[in-house]
Amino acid sequence: MSGPPPVRSDAPGKLFVAGEYAVMEPGHPAILIAVDRQVSVTVSTPDGGDVVIDSDLNPAETRLERRGGDLVVAGADAGQEPDGLGHVLSAIGVVGELLAERGSRMPAMHLSIRSRLHRDGTKFGLGSSGAVTVAVVTAVASYCGVELSPEQRYRLAMLATARHDAASSGGDLAASVWGGWLAYHAPDRAVVLDLAGRRGVGEMLCSPWPGFSVRRLEPPRGLALEVGWTGQPASTFSLAQRLGSGRWRGSAAQRGFLARSDECVRAAIGALDRGDDRELLEHIRAARRVLAGLDDEVRLGIFTPRLTALCDAADAVGGAAKPSGAGGGDCGIALLDAAAKRDISQLRKEWVAAGVLPMPIHVQPTKGSPE
Repeated sequence: MSGPPPVRSDAPGKLFVAGEYAVMEPGHPAILIAVDRQVSVTVSTPDGGDVVIDSDLNPAETRLERRGGDLVVAGADAGQEPDGLGHVLSAIGVVGELLAERGSRMPAMHLSIRSRLHRDGTKFGLGSSGAVTVAVVTAVASYCGVELSPEQRYRLAMLATARHDAASSGGDLAASVWGGWLAYHAPDRAVVLDLAGRRGVGEMLCSPWPGFSVRRLEPPRGLALEVGWTGQPASTFSLAQRLGSGRWRGSAAQRGFLARSDECVRAAIGALDRGDDRELLEHIRAARRVLAGLDDEVRLGIFTPRLTALCDAADAVGGAAKPSGAGGGDCGIALLDAAAKRDISQLRKEWVAAGVLPMPIHVQPTKGSPE
């Protein structure tokens, strides 16, 4: 079977530096970095069927067929979605809608997905769902002859993500699209979904998005980034669900948390803009305290014993550390003097003794300034 030439797209994972949880609310800031580990998606002509997906997170390839406008497992009951492929199917779907609006039909495809954001199927907490969404949108669109700007790739990935999980901030998507250090404000996902539903995907791509902004930040000049993995995977979705339930949303406690987080993140952005590494460390310590206050109030379990040990070890050598992302496991980050090699070595030893795995992760270089 002939078809377009194969297309490959790589999308990096992410780490939160500050602002996680608050950024879930539209317009509230966070700082993220893209990491030099990525998801790779290759799209080519299949040997049969409508869509074939082979992923290193699934034991066997999945064959899908179009039925009533949806992709379902070939031969399965109507509406059955393959396990672990929700983000992939949503990403394929938004590109398909854009093609349909332009009078084109999506060709048959084989998607090969490979990820460096997990080990033996256990995710590190580096934003694998966001990275795979961006990589699928980019590769599928290119395979279908649709060229997208970086912001259009982000917007399609945000729509795909919001349809699968409306609580997701999309910060991981921004890191995957633009790379480097970023200041990010999430859009109102309800508006995004409404725009796509009422006006179509094409109109959504060029309409204003309330709350959304992204800009590149200069990295700290003399600080080293150290990343530690607790070995304990955490579910961002379930932690976010717990935060969004009950009396927290719209409460005075939530407003107080958002104000404290915003103040901390904006101060950290200012320190980065001025190139003041010492001040940045103080604001990272403050970001840890903001998260600890949230944890004490809502009892989310953000700080596990290993994440607490990770942070304390950094404090002991003059650095600053905190959980990165939802907490409850996954990764933590530390920033400390890049010239203090002995302190860095001591930090890694303390982490290992506490059951935290130091990871050889660096910042993925910027892919250019956001538009």
